[in-house]
Amino acid sequence: MSLILRGKVREVHDVGDGRLVIVTSDRISAYDVIMPTEIPGKGQVLTGLSVHWFARMADLVPNHLLGWRLSEMPDGWRRKELAGRVMLVRALDMLPVECVVRGYLIGSGWRDYQATGATSGVALPEGLKQAGRLPEPIFTPAGKAAVGEHDENITMADVVAAVGPGLAAEAERVSLAVYKRAAADCLSAGIILADTKFEVGVLRGAGGGGAGGAGGAGALVETLRLTGTPVDSHGNSDSQPLWPAGASGGGHHNLDSDPKDQTLSGLILGDEVCTPDSSRFWPTDSWAPGTNPTSFDKQYLRDWLDQSGWDHSPPAPELPMDVVTGTRERYVEAYERITGRPFTEWLKEAAQ
Repeated sequence: MSLILRGKVREVHDVGDGRLVIVTSDRISAYDVIMPTEIPGKGQVLTGLSVHWFARMADLVPNHLLGWRLSEMPDGWRRKELAGRVMLVRALDMLPVECVVRGYLIGSGWRDYQATGATSGVALPEGLKQAGRLPEPIFTPAGKAAVGEHDENITMADVVAAVGPGLAAEAERVSLAVYKRAAADCLSAGIILADTKFEVGVLRGAGGGGAGGAGGAGALVETLRLTGTPVDSHGNSDSQPLWPAGASGGGHHNLDSDPKDQTLSGLILGDEVCTPDSSRFWPTDSWAPGTNPTSFDKQYLRDWLDQSGWDHSPPAPELPMDVVTGTRERYVEAYERITGRPFTEWLKEAAQ
């Protein structure tokens, strides 16, 4: 067993046979700086939600999950303290981009729009407000930065240059389909999924070395990279909409049913999916355009940090207990609303 990666939140261990163990800690970062204070149970929330979404998206895109119960872990990884925060997965070669989808205009997307009228090279209508709903979800990828550095928004042309037109189009199609389904599920739980990001890749070493290899997954990805799948300018593979009719109307939250296009992707979903670390979750009953909505995510911590006078340079300040408690409560509430089950049930099941 060897540690091959220590990120801001996760540690990744190679356990052989093309498998990895991912351990999600209770560390939390903001503005690309790891806080000195942990949020108890946070890693278990992230793992539980990712397991939920991997299952929910399985007919849209394959994922790398092999197991999450302690009994499913390799020898040496069945310790009680790891329950609910450990996953056994297939090793992937990830695309060198973050797949970001925005349904609402907030954060860096809002700042870009104010400066240029666009975000990630996607032109947007005039007159949009902060936290306003977009006419349709948009794929706004970001480059992957090193730990401690900030991911920068990039354009679809940048993605094409990095991975080729076919693979870029497939990443966009998958991203929009995953967002659409997650947004519908969240909405039924009284939550707006404002934006989210995730990662996709191909099986590591399959067909002679990942994306560029010959045969197996390598040949599949090379075909996608060069030729692509039939998509329109928004990455849709057919006429099935990925955003509801009438979605541009202010305050309208009725989403269509799940996408009917069940085409399996040549890409594999990995890492984490639609968690409070990687997404913005807003309660539907308090959202309004032109505001900074309350949330079930990391924004609560960011707001406190901004009010504290911290300049976003390390070291970060210690978090007071009320901020730790408030952050934990929001993360747990997000889990329970989305999954429809008590957080304690996830912990018990994961310990089996």
